[in-house]
Amino acid sequence: MDERILDPDGARERLAAWKGRIDQLAADTEAMSERMQAVRVTASDPNGLAEVTIDSTGTLVDLRLTDRIQRVPPTAVAQAIMATLGDARARMADRSQEIIADTIGTRSAAGRAIAESVGQHLRGGPAPHRPVHHDDDEGFDSHSYLRER
Repeated sequence: MDERILDPDGARERLAAWKGRIDQLAADTEAMSERMQAVRVTASDPNGLAEVTIDSTGTLVDLRLTDRIQRVPPTAVAQAIMATLGDARARMADRSQEIIADTIGTRSAAGRAIAESVGQHLRGGPAPHRPVHHDDDEGFDSHSYLRER
C-alpha cells in the first residue's frame, strides 16, 4: 500500500498544493476574461469601401462606409463588408489566442480547450441561415432560433 496516502501531513500538503493550483487557475481565468472583454479589432477592406469593428465575440460593433460605395455596385459593397468582417474575426481569433496563452497558458487541458473553442467560433463559417416565416403577426418573424438547436 502507498504510505503517502496514509500520511496526514503529506495529504494536507498535496491538498494545499492542489488548492493553490485551482486558485491560480481561477485568478488567471478572470484576468483572461477581463482582457478578452476589453479587446476590439478594426479592419478595413483594401479598396477603402468599409471599415468594421468587432468585439471579442466577433460581433459587429461598428461599421463605417466611405463615399466610395457610391461608385460600386451594392453587391461589391456587401462582399467588401463580409470579407472585411471575416478578416477582423481572424485577427480577433489570433489576438484572443495570444491573451489565452499569456494568462492561463495552453499547456493545460482547459487552456487548450478554450483556445480551440474561441478559434472555432471566430474562424468558423457564417452564422446559420434562419429562414423568415411570416404568419399573421404583421410581418414579425415568428421563427424561434431556439427551435433550431
